[in-house]
Amino acid sequence: MTETLVGLDVGTTGVKAVAITTGGELVGSAEEGYPLSTPHPGWSEQDPEDWGRASERALSELGVDGARVGLSGQMHGLVCLDERGQVLRPAILWNDQRTGAECAEIEERVGLERLIALTGNRALPGFTAPKLLWLRRHEPEAYGRISRIVLPKDYVRLRLTGEWAIDAADASGTLLFDVAGRRWSDEVLAALEIPREWLPPVSESTEIAGAGDQQAAALGVGVVEPGTVSVVLGTSGVVLAPLPAYAHDAQARVHAFCHAVPATWEAMGVMLSAAGSLSWLRDALAPGTPFDELTAEAAAWAPGAEGLTFLPYLQGERTPHADPDARGAFTGLSLRHDRGALVRSVLEGVAYGLRDSLELLRELGIAPVLGRASGGGARSRLWLEIVASVLGLPLELTAVEEGSAYGAALLAGVAEGAFADAREAVSACVRVREAIEPNARWAEAYEEGYARFHALYPALRGVESR
Repeated sequence: MTETLVGLDVGTTGVKAVAITTGGELVGSAEEGYPLSTPHPGWSEQDPEDWGRASERALSELGVDGARVGLSGQMHGLVCLDERGQVLRPAILWNDQRTGAECAEIEERVGLERLIALTGNRALPGFTAPKLLWLRRHEPEAYGRISRIVLPKDYVRLRLTGEWAIDAADASGTLLFDVAGRRWSDEVLAALEIPREWLPPVSESTEIAGAGDQQAAALGVGVVEPGTVSVVLGTSGVVLAPLPAYAHDAQARVHAFCHAVPATWEAMGVMLSAAGSLSWLRDALAPGTPFDELTAEAAAWAPGAEGLTFLPYLQGERTPHADPDARGAFTGLSLRHDRGALVRSVLEGVAYGLRDSLELLRELGIAPVLGRASGGGARSRLWLEIVASVLGLPLELTAVEEGSAYGAALLAGVAEGAFADAREAVSACVRVREAIEPNARWAEAYEEGYARFHALYPALRGVESR
């Protein structure tokens, strides 16, 4: 049994490593960044070697030798390896939007209803399978040299340990996985003509100490039982609910994935630009301005910002629209609106986008009574109060805010035998430090604001399609 547990999260902007005790106390952390490449509009790529080098530096800085490392990371990214284990091309990431034609091809080959029944999801541009079809069509030389594929965190695992493996939670986001059966789908692989031998062996997250970033984040804030949802204000925005049995939305407007807890599943709504929307606004209008200064300006405006409404579809959207061509917008601008109003509108627009996901989860019969918040945006008290008020749920903050890396460390503890299972790890380590209640005085304004937000996408889509 080890007394120090290490978690490593391979994120979109950098890696984060944490060390915790078996009582859940944070004893060390390290971060290393790396660049993101956008060589063409809608493309999003990274060099997997950057992940490996950054991970090695972060773990070295942490200075914990011999500890079991749990892994989490950005989901869906495609890393292609040749027969020598060398990377064939830059990884295509979760937020890449180039594969619209391939998504349509997948749904035609498998059949949309059958695809959703098998994988719990429809074909979306960010998923792994359409990227493989895109490579086959556009880069046949690289495609023909593929020997194995891995997801981002599993490439780091391979580099650090030599182990070629994947967990059921992360595999759920490939569109090649039988989510109900927790195994690769031979039917989908055959329909898409993708060799089974390219795919790594599948284990449970607690067996190999790994999970997708959202499953790890949910574990890290203690979201393992029905009634509590994980609300993530990261680059993307997530509302995730545990499920005691497999279930999926018939239209796949929310994702159905395996949870990091064995024999449990999750339903998850994802918006592509949450805290990323605020970062975009800051970089465009106020480069270098501290975020707390911007949110202080936003606090001067009343809820609804006098009708100013923001659509956060800056790089397409997943939930609820599954539309890579959706675009962001400000509507309702007047001469009275200043920078603080724009910021307030962004904070509220993201909250409305999260509300879209929550409403779809409720349609699946999920009845949450509270949320656990995490992600960089959760550092803003104003934003948390806005989100709590729009969702109509109290939001709890945990004592340790390390999110996915913390959840990965808990998985390391289970795999190492420090805890009997994931629930025991949560019970031993996750503690709530504060709760943010919905502001009852804001309720009416936000119901009106949500109705206005909800009407904007179809209205603007009609204009854009002309």
